Amino acid sequence: MLDTRALGRQPGSSRREKHKVPAPADFGGEMVGVPEGADIELDLLLEAVLEGVLVSGTASVPLTGECARCLDPISSTFEADFQELFVYPDTRSGGNAEDDELRLEDDLIDLEPVLRDAVVLALPLSPLCRDDCPGLCPECGARLADAEPDHHHDVADPRWAALKDLTGDGATPNAAPGSSPGGSGGEGPRGPIDPREGKQEG
Repeated sequence: MLDTRALGRQPGSSRREKHKVPAPADFGGEMVGVPEGADIELDLLLEAVLEGVLVSGTASVPLTGECARCLDPISSTFEADFQELFVYPDTRSGGNAEDDELRLEDDLIDLEPVLRDAVVLALPLSPLCRDDCPGLCPECGARLADAEPDHHHDVADPRWAALKDLTGDGATPNAAPGSSPGGSGGEGPRGPIDPREGKQEG
């Protein structure tokens, strides 16, 4: 909370302040964020205007998370600029400010919603350990940055999987064992039988 009573509601008066505050819980996204309790450094300018106090500043926060490509842990520092007007509750025709406007409460300012919008919404959805991170091998999961330059896997094209059982050896499908193209039983063709002699002619 920021105390604005030192401005005295004097339009045109201003005050510079520096603060170090602990980060609240869930201050970040799924892949990267500010650890709970970590120090947030604030460099602020408070300016009194007719309707309230204009707060401008920069928030410097430590970030931790994991790379979206290789899943290695990452840590860095992030700076976010912000500016927001906090209106006095007794201005604008009896305090009829817009619903999305922020108000001072007893000359105090709750800066957390402004910081959350300025920092969390500016964080990358897919943070990287470095801009050219090659990620992980899709076949074995090895970190490609540490793998050999010729790292690869011989993977059959799934579009040809239906042809993998074809051998091309000339075998005839569904052929009976011992059969031949000319007939059945492995015997050659037989000619007509003479009924008088009971034997085959020719």
